[in-house]
Amino acid sequence: MNLRPEMTSEALTRLKRARGQLNAVIEMMENDQDCREALTQLAAVSKAIDRAGYKIIASGVRYCEAARERGEVPEMSEEELEKLFLALA
Repeated sequence: MNLRPEMTSEALTRLKRARGQLNAVIEMMENDQDCREALTQLAAVSKAIDRAGYKIIASGVRYCEAARERGEVPEMSEEELEKLFLALA
């Protein structure tokens, strides 16, 4: 299934925010700053990336369900979507 803007806009926003946070963590590490703040930011980056992945999968589930309701064959099976979801866990 191709990533479509209507499926990924929220995830993309989260990932861009995570990129900024990750850049900040890298700067903290390069400048010998407090480890507590760096780890706090790193945890936020990790959570943002995870949530972006879940958003993409949730959008894919909705997209495939809508295809089924229209009588179409969805691009991905429920089993494939479940496998992707579990890969994030």
